[in-house]
Amino acid sequence: MKRFEIVPNFSEGRRPEVLEALYRSYSDAHGVVLLDHEADPDHNRCVLTAVGSAEDLIEATIAACKVALREIDLNHHQGEHPRIGALDVLPFLPLDGATMEDAVAAAHQLGERLWRELQVPVYYYEEASLGARKLLPAIRKGNYEGLREIVRDDPSRRPDVGGPELHPTFGASVIGARRPLVAFNVYLRTLDLEIAKRVAKAVRESSGGLRNVRALAIDTSAQGAVQVSMNLVDVEATPIHRAYEFVEREAAHYGIAVSHAEIVGLVPLSAMLAVAERSLRLQGFDASQVLEVRLMQEAEKS
Repeated sequence: MKRFEIVPNFSEGRRPEVLEALYRSYSDAHGVVLLDHEADPDHNRCVLTAVGSAEDLIEATIAACKVALREIDLNHHQGEHPRIGALDVLPFLPLDGATMEDAVAAAHQLGERLWRELQVPVYYYEEASLGARKLLPAIRKGNYEGLREIVRDDPSRRPDVGGPELHPTFGASVIGARRPLVAFNVYLRTLDLEIAKRVAKAVRESSGGLRNVRALAIDTSAQGAVQVSMNLVDVEATPIHRAYEFVEREAAHYGIAVSHAEIVGLVPLSAMLAVAERSLRLQGFDASQVLEVRLMQEAEKS
């Protein structure tokens, strides 16, 4: 059986009863394993990680979207993270013999069902893109409030499936297929969001920063710090420690120290081993020296 990982991002991070209903849509679904879920009240957003067959993951997502359709109204949603939909974004990542082409097919199948069954229009991104529109930030530009007006006059911004207008309460979903990325946030010891914006601009690839890094500043002043939120699209090209050191160095130019950092969702073991190797200045270190890795390798032989 071909399996996939999905990482659905829902625009809800504050109401426990709604979050629990979203989580149950996956944890109670046949053939689906819910590996992780995190909610952030400042972002007003939750991020889940689930694995299963394409068919089972799609069924679970349709169930979750029925909850979102009932409980989330983007017209009354407030949060620091960009979004255009109640299910804002969901990528398929191929696992266990599945190919990227399989992931693209699964993304398109989900997109068609969202429109056909729930009247939720869909944009496709990354490998599932149908044309020039590929990057998530470009699709999401303007947020829900801006995009719902833009699509009325600009055909180039209309959804790939459904529409031409957004759903009046749900908005639209961005469904895609991609390789793993790491969601990595660094908090700065300041309440000055402008400094975080300057640091985010410096680190992001599109502004001349690090390769395969997307970044924005988030107002998390309620936590006594502001956040530089990053997606590390290729942690082999730009590992976690390099992104951290860049942000730390750039913030120091403004006399600001790093408070702490966090990883949202799951992260590849190889990425964390690279951080350990760098931090401890290990020489000749190999992943097989990790006890759990060696046990897994032996289990695969038997």
